[in-house]
Amino acid sequence: MTVHRSGASPDFDRIARPYRWLEYLTFGHALQRCRTHYLRRLLDRKQALVLGDGDGRFLAALLAASPRLRADAVDTSAAMLRLLTRRAHAATPDASQRLRTHHTSALTFTPPHPCDLIATHFFLDCLTQPELEQLCRRVMPNLAPQALWVISDFRIPPSGPMRWAARALVCALYLGFRLLTGLRTTALPDHAAALTAAGLIRIAHHHSLAGILITELWQLNPRTPEPESLLERGHETNTNFSG
Repeated sequence: MTVHRSGASPDFDRIARPYRWLEYLTFGHALQRCRTHYLRRLLDRKQALVLGDGDGRFLAALLAASPRLRADAVDTSAAMLRLLTRRAHAATPDASQRLRTHHTSALTFTPPHPCDLIATHFFLDCLTQPELEQLCRRVMPNLAPQALWVISDFRIPPSGPMRWAARALVCALYLGFRLLTGLRTTALPDHAAALTAAGLIRIAHHHSLAGILITELWQLNPRTPEPESLLERGHETNTNFSG
């Protein structure tokens, strides 16, 4: 296990154990539905890089659904990694052979193998725009051809009645995480700009919780580099209050 600590890093160990229940109390199962929305489209992947997965609910589902996949999980929180490891072992009997955890920063971690999947669920919102661009520069040389990057995050709708409600919610979340963990980030980064600049193309997206949550699937050099199909676009952008 690689260890990296920065004095300025937020401390998510403080909320590791209650995090799942805090999430359920505030959002129900909406965030977990975001994490697993595109799970079926990831089952042909062989090597995953999972960044900031918290207590590991997404990774456990991915390992259980894709028995040939191996994964590297990266987190600055040792407590979160312990929960993630425990959940992965409960989900699949061969987790010890398929999962490696790294107690380090995603901004300094170099993947040990070319990966064909990156997963960042509710993690990029912890980064500033320069940090996100640094992350892209760090991981891009280690992506396999046609690699996928799946993202879930909060979103402020560009217009409509939910715009101000989303703004207030995001501000409240950042304030809460600053008080609980010391997180210094105060605004959502523009991940679409960073991933597009890095050479990835968005191939699918899904809005939920009145447009406040988004799940996206990006790909490096897709075999048919066309915009999302009209059929999928019409389905994925519909507001879905149930998640």
